[in-house]
Formats: sequence, structure tokens, C-alpha cells
Amino acid sequence: MSDSAAPSLTMSGEQKPFTVKIEKQLDRLSERVKSLDLHPTEPWILISSYSGKVCIWNYQSQLVEKSFDVTESPVRSAKFVEREQWIIAGADDKFIRAFNYNSDEKIKEFEAHTDYIRCVAVHPTLPYVLSSSDDKLIKLWDWEKDWVCTRVFEGHSHYVMQVAFNPTDTNTFASASLDCSVNIWELGSPNPNFTLEAHSKGVNCVEFFTSGDKTYLLTGSDDYTAKVWDYESKTCVQTLKGHVGNITAVVCFHPEIPIIVTASEDGTVRVWDAITHRFEWTLNYELGRVWTVGCKKGSPLIVFGCDEGTVVAKVVSTQLEFCEPSD
Repeated sequence: MSDSAAPSLTMSGEQKPFTVKIEKQLDRLSERVKSLDLHPTEPWILISSYSGKVCIWNYQSQLVEKSFDVTESPVRSAKFVEREQWIIAGADDKFIRAFNYNSDEKIKEFEAHTDYIRCVAVHPTLPYVLSSSDDKLIKLWDWEKDWVCTRVFEGHSHYVMQVAFNPTDTNTFASASLDCSVNIWELGSPNPNFTLEAHSKGVNCVEFFTSGDKTYLLTGSDDYTAKVWDYESKTCVQTLKGHVGNITAVVCFHPEIPIIVTASEDGTVRVWDAITHRFEWTLNYELGRVWTVGCKKGSPLIVFGCDEGTVVAKVVSTQLEFCEPSD
């Protein structure tokens, strides 16, 4: 979809109505992209690929700043750790690796699981990394203790596809599994606090978001639906239907911009009103299946990782000014 063809959404907030649209800025053709992470302060996107390579791409200069030949296996998840100037990557060869992105030095390399690593998540303040795997386990690693595994979380009966920290209570996190469930955990306990029997098929992705003083979960599944969950009441408040392929990623811009974005193996991205949950429009960048979505707090950028490359887009929100009639 070209910039000029980007649809807009008119929404009624508490103050003035405003329009929202997603405008494509640029793309970068490449091999299959499996994960994306935006650096919190630099104009960098961390891109991990199915080939085993990880690169830092500058979306302003459109140049590769750094490239790491991590492994010959797919790297399904890679994250920045800004406070250490690291990147951390988890791969199908079962290893977690950490690199200093300034010096290119490999900080650590160790076998973390007995099967493919699907996700790594970095705690926002503590020296912790969570990893999830096809071995059905989630593990907590402490890099200040030479990457010792301080806890193993057991409870899923199939591959654990994603883990996400709760931004309003970073002592808790959620996990999504192909056993059709989402578990909520505390870092201090090896057993889940509670389980959501979330979907009729495997759950690929889970994210937290807040609206007002309420916390919600977003989940996406191989049943082609995404769901919005009230975290406190543990109930599904809306099912988002319309994709015709497995949903691979879910993101909410609320409260900055009240939209939900879902990405799918059907090659499309769908945009929803985060307040009414109404479907608004579809984006198709024609780069094959969409595997991952990246964004960062306080930035209008949203990035999509696909079979054939990466798309950088911008979420534009404009207040509609109402003019008083003249005399």
C-alpha cells in the first residue's frame, strides 16, 4: 500500500476527535525476518533472521551499522539491552548469545535449552533475561551472576512461543504456548499464578497494554483470531476476527495512540480501534508472511518483519480542529 493510499481512522477521544493513519516510510529487502527490536534512543532496528544473522540497521541513514554472524540456525528472537550496550539473541541451536554492540565482542555464549529458543525478554530494570523454548520450559537468567539460571518455570505442555513482562508489575510476566493457553507467572514462583484457556489452537504471541487504570492482555493464535483480555477479571472482552492465517504478532499503541495492530501469516496487517475494538483497515506490503512487529514507547514508528524484508511505517495522529463560524 502506498503512502497516498493509506486509509485514516477518525476516533472520538475524551477531548477532540482525531484521525489516525499508518504511512509507509521505507522498506529494506532481505531474507526472512524473525524478530525486530527498536533501540530506545538511537535510530536503530535490531533485525534477526532465519539464516542466523543479526544486524543493527539505521533507519535514518538506511545503512547497516553492525552485522553479527550469530549461528547457522534461525535466530527467532533478539533484543537490545541499552544499559549494558548489548544485544541478546536466542536461536534454534539452543544457545543464548550476548554481544557488545559497540566493540562487537561476544560477551557470553551458552546452551540454554534442549530445543529451539522461541523468545528472549529483557527485564526493564533488573539484570534478568527470560527465555522460552520448544522444550516447554521458561528460564530466568541473571547476567550479574555470570548468567546462572535462577529459576525454571514449568506448566506448559507444548512449545512456549513468547514471554512478555507486565509493564505495570515487572515482577510478573505472561507466556503464550501452542498448548492453546496463556500463563501468568511471578518471578519468585516456578508455578503459574493462573492460566487462561485462551484459544482453540496454539497461541503464538502475547502482550500487555494499559487503558486508563486497567491492564489488558492481547493474544494471537493459529485459530486466526486475536483476543483482548481484562487482566484483573481474567475474561475475554473481545475477539478480533478477520485474518485468514495464523496470527504471529500483536501490538497496542494505547494510551499514546489508541490502536491495536495484528500481523499474520496471511501477509497482512490489520488495524483495530483499541477502545471499541472495531476493525478499521488492512495493510499489505506484499513482502510475504508477516512474522513480527516492533515499536517503542514514545515513538510513532512501527516496523514489520516479513518473509522478504522489513517495512518501516509511521503512525500519524492528527487532532481535528473545529473552527467557530464567523459572524
